[in-house]
Formats: sequence, C-alpha cells, structure tokens
Amino acid sequence: MNFDDLLIPAAVAGFFLVACALWFMRRYNRPGVNRTVMRRMSRPDVSALDDITKTDRRRLTGREFLSWFYRLNLLQKLEENLWQAGIYARIADVLLVILLMLTAGLFAGQAIWGNVLISIVMGAALASLPIIYVRVRRQRRLKAFAKQLPYALDLIKSSLEAGHSLLRGLQVVVSEFADPIGTEFRSAIEQSRLGLPLARALEEMLKRVPQEDLRLLVVGVRVQSEVGSSLAIIIGRLSEIVRTRQRLQQQIKALTAQSKMSGILVGFLPIVMLGAFSIIQPSYTNTLFFDPSGQKILEVAAVLDVMAFLTIRKLLKVKY
Repeated sequence: MNFDDLLIPAAVAGFFLVACALWFMRRYNRPGVNRTVMRRMSRPDVSALDDITKTDRRRLTGREFLSWFYRLNLLQKLEENLWQAGIYARIADVLLVILLMLTAGLFAGQAIWGNVLISIVMGAALASLPIIYVRVRRQRRLKAFAKQLPYALDLIKSSLEAGHSLLRGLQVVVSEFADPIGTEFRSAIEQSRLGLPLARALEEMLKRVPQEDLRLLVVGVRVQSEVGSSLAIIIGRLSEIVRTRQRLQQQIKALTAQSKMSGILVGFLPIVMLGAFSIIQPSYTNTLFFDPSGQKILEVAAVLDVMAFLTIRKLLKVKY
C-alpha cells in the first residue's frame, strides 16, 4: 500500500469527523429557556482551590497527586467554557468528540508518515480543535455581549426614569435585544420568577458572562438594594464608564496593531519561505525533509518558531 492509497481515505475520514463535530456543536447552541435556567440553577458552586507550593507538590504521593488533579475541576472549567460560549452540550458528548479527533489524528499520522512523534502531534492538534472552537465561540460571545451592554444600560436607565421597576427594565431589554444579552437577561428574569432575588440572579449571570463591565452593574444593583439611592443615576454613569473603557480598549488595539502584525509576519515568514524554496528549488530543501539530521533540525526550528510566536503574543498583551 503506497502513500496515494492512504491519503484519500485519511482525508475523507478527517473531513467526516470534522463535519460531525461542527454539526454536533451547532446542534446544542440554543436550548429551551426553562431547561437552560433549571440546569444553571442546579449547578453547584465550586470553591477556589488553595495554592500549592512547589515544596508541597514534590511531597505528593500518587494518591494525593490524583486527588489534587481531581480538584483542578478541568471538566467543570470545560463546562463553564461551554456555557459561556453558548454551547449547551453534555460534557460526555464533548469528550467523545475530542477522543474521536485524537484517534483519527493518531491513525492518520501513523498511516501517512509512520512516525510516532508526528502521530502524537497530529492527534493532539486534531483533539484540540473542539476546544479551540469553544474558546473562539466564547470570545466572540463575550465581545458581542460587551458591545450590547452600553445600549442595554441606556434602555434600562430610560425605563427607570419613566417610573418602571428594574425587573421591568430588564424585560424591555429582553424584548429589544437579541442573543447574547437578551438570552442572559431572560435567564436572570426566569431565575427571579422562580424565587431567586434579582441581585443574586445578576450574580449568577456574571458567572456565565465574566465581563468586568457587567460586574460594575452587579455591584451597583447590590449597593442600591442595601444602601438606597437613585438607580437610574447609577446606571447612567455606569453606561458612560463602560463606553470609556471600550474606547480605551479600541485605542490600545490601534496602538498595538503594528506590533501584532510584525509578530504574525515573523511567525509565518519561515514557513512561507520554506514552502517557496520547496516549489522553486526543491534541491535546497530536500535535506530538511529526507535526511534524518535535516528532519531533526526542522523539528527544532518548528518548536522555536512556535515559542517565539507565543512570546511575542504574550508581550503584546496589555493589562489595565
């Protein structure tokens, strides 16, 4: 069996698994509101883990290490990312998709290249695709929520100035705004109707949408409920603060755009040049692809290139 006989079945199998994974993720995007609310209210809170020093980690036995690994709550974090991404799927189904992608990558890498290291890397890359998809969906949903929040605050302020209650203002937001802010506020209203205090319902929404701007709203509502003041004035000033923060974020993105583009060019330039020389003058790159020493050099260069790309990206992150 030659390379051409294995390439077509592997490509078909990989395409089929990716299509099934994407269809599966889209299937669970929008469940019913009542079922969503009940599942969210039934989820237990997970307390923060204590810090473990390096000395304590060295002294862990096998059973203690497994117990510490279990307390990391990786499945809980994956579930939270799914909820924050708007993907209401079961953890078992997501893990099954990851396992299928990992198996497909291992078999494809072994069948095509016959190298254990390449097979493991390919399997890990395919297995990480569902997690990357969830992370991308989560980031997009949080950004969409942040863009809608100032306009929702203005609408709540207008409703309060007209004499309506905060709950009525949230209902107006639900009727006027689409997902994600409409869906999240609808869940908070449903929780309030089931007996949960409105301030607590907003805190639960903050767990599903970990936005700093939303945290300001939750703090403002709680302070107003405990101390007492004009909530319309608080929300009006909060809307101005949110717009100022978002304007600052846009300025930071504009100032770091050139450096980010430089990092992308530095990261992908060796790959582009290697591909260009492979097409224009294959004799220049045959040593890297077919000689054992050249293959090792190529692997080391790939690792260093990825590390440089991640380092540049880390340096360009601005915390404020």
